[in-house]
Parts: sequence; C-alpha cells; structure tokens
Amino acid sequence: MSDFVPGFVPGRELSREFYTEVVQPIIGEVPHGAALIGPGSEVLAFDTARSTDHDWGPRVLVFVEPSLAAGLSARLDAALPGRFRGYPTVFETGGAPARHGVQVTGFGAWSRARLGFDPRGEITTADWLGASWQRLAEVTSGEVYHDGLGELGRARANLRWYPGEVWRYVLACQWRRVAQMESFPGRCGEVGDDLGSVVVTARLIEDLMRLCLLMRRRYPPYAKWLGSAFARLSGTAEMGEMFAAALAARGWREREVHLCRAYERVAALHNRLALTEPLEGTVRAYFDRPFQVIGAGRFADALLATVGPSLRSSPAGSVNQFCDSTDVLGDSGRSLMLTRAVHAPV
Repeated sequence: MSDFVPGFVPGRELSREFYTEVVQPIIGEVPHGAALIGPGSEVLAFDTARSTDHDWGPRVLVFVEPSLAAGLSARLDAALPGRFRGYPTVFETGGAPARHGVQVTGFGAWSRARLGFDPRGEITTADWLGASWQRLAEVTSGEVYHDGLGELGRARANLRWYPGEVWRYVLACQWRRVAQMESFPGRCGEVGDDLGSVVVTARLIEDLMRLCLLMRRRYPPYAKWLGSAFARLSGTAEMGEMFAAALAARGWREREVHLCRAYERVAALHNRLALTEPLEGTVRAYFDRPFQVIGAGRFADALLATVGPSLRSSPAGSVNQFCDSTDVLGDSGRSLMLTRAVHAPV
C-alpha cells in the first residue's frame, strides 16, 4: 500500500490527460480506440484519495486490430514514463504483477472476457440476463477518448440500456423480490425479533434502491457504491431520508411508517413510467394481518403481462436477482452459464 498523493486528481481526469499527453503521441497513426472503461471506482466516478492505495493509477485501454496488439504494446512498454502528474505509471492491478496501466487488446476479446459476448453484434436475451449490472455499468460508464475504429461508440450504444421487453421483465422480477418480503418487518417485530425486523428492512431498502435505479435506466452498481449511485439520482433525497429513518426506527411499527412512505413514492415512479396501466399507489393491509404493504406483487404481475411467454414463464430475472456471489457475478462465464441453467425449461 502506498501513501496518498497530495492534491488528489480523479482517475477520469488523470487518465484523460495521460492518454492525450503521453499515450496518444506514442501510438501515433496506428488506428485505434482508447477509453477508460471496465473495472475501477474511477470508471463510475466514485474514486477518492482512498482509492489510490491500491489498483489505481493513470490507466487507458487501447483497442486495435488483434494483429497489431503485441507490437504496439511493446512500443508502449519501452516509451512510457515512470510517473505522470506525480503518480507512478506502474502499479499492481487485481493482484497481478505490477505493470503500467495501458492495456492493448482487440475489442472483441476484451468484451467477451468482461461480458461473455461481443456487444458489437446481436445481444441475445440470455446475454442481457447473464451480464451482471456491475459489468454492464463498467462498460457503459467511464470515458471514450478516441474511437478511431468506430467500435466503441457502437458497442456502448448497444449496451446503453435493456431492450423494452427485457427491461419490463427485469423490473417485474425486482418488484417480485419486494413482494416476497414486504410483510416480514412487521411479522418479525410482532414476535419480538426486532433485529430480524431491521435485517429484513435493510434487505427491502436495498431492493427498492435497485428498483429505483432500474426505473431510471441505471445499472445498479455492486454494494459498495449502491448508496452513492442512488444518491446521485435526481429527486431521491427525500426517499433516502425515509430509508434512513426506517433503519433507525425503534420498533417495527415506526419502521413500517417510513417504509410505507417510501413504497408509495416508488409506486408513483412506476406509474409515471407508463409501462403498464396505472396501479393504485397507496399501501394496504397484508391480507387480514396487521401489516401495511404496497402489494408489490401487483406491479410484478402487471409488468409480466406485457412480456412474451418465454420470459413470463421464468421468474428468476437477471443474474443479480437470483445470485449475490461476487465470485459468480464477477466472472462472465460463470454468470452466463448459471443464468442459462436457471432459465432452462423445467
């Protein structure tokens, strides 16, 4: 671990200047694309001075025709300076041996490694559902510095957001997750399990935050950045206060009051999208039990009614909606394989 460098420079800014002032002149006339995409907090603009203590430095992905990659990589190895703007250009990334932060590769090979498919061509429904939200965010965020091959813009546009039917299906599955637990904060509290009530409330809030991001066409990042991404959505400050109040509440009844206020806000967001007929957006009793819920299953059912039978018959959703293992979500091969197995006809 290294000490912080005084005068922190955000990674996007640092890498942009590194490409413009150092990398591009070395590349010269070689046709290429250049970008800061893929892993790293700086790609999502969440990096701080703390980020510089590992896996961080001036980075650029350079995409060329595969036959040119080895030669250009060797040229860069020989010509890159040891430091830039006070930061070392050689550092460890992901536990690999230390090397400079310029990776030269073909876009097809890189995207298949990150996503499991090449987004320049057809993206199947299985591809969409098998790609984790974090990976999709990493490829569609960041910055493109140069698109000399015309492939970065096309690929990122193709991945910008789900096709309409897939989007409605993913929203339906997220509402279903809420439906499965919305009565539990009260039920846990009723039997004296206040800790259980808090735990379930936190899980519901996590699902509601992701639901709001999905409604606003944002891929939810992984847990470390979920709250930060939610806070950046315009108009969510008050809802965030409701979530915080629910978690801080002393007792399930007070907790329920704050959750119900948030439920009604999320229901209003659903109706504004006009993806289904308007649904009643006020809370109601959970059958004949003394718990207030939004009836999230109504929203799931209404959305599922708008998709084809092949999706409607499979309740699992995107890989993020039935798996939370980082080892799976961070491995495109595993996440695609698991998703295909889960969605296979019974």
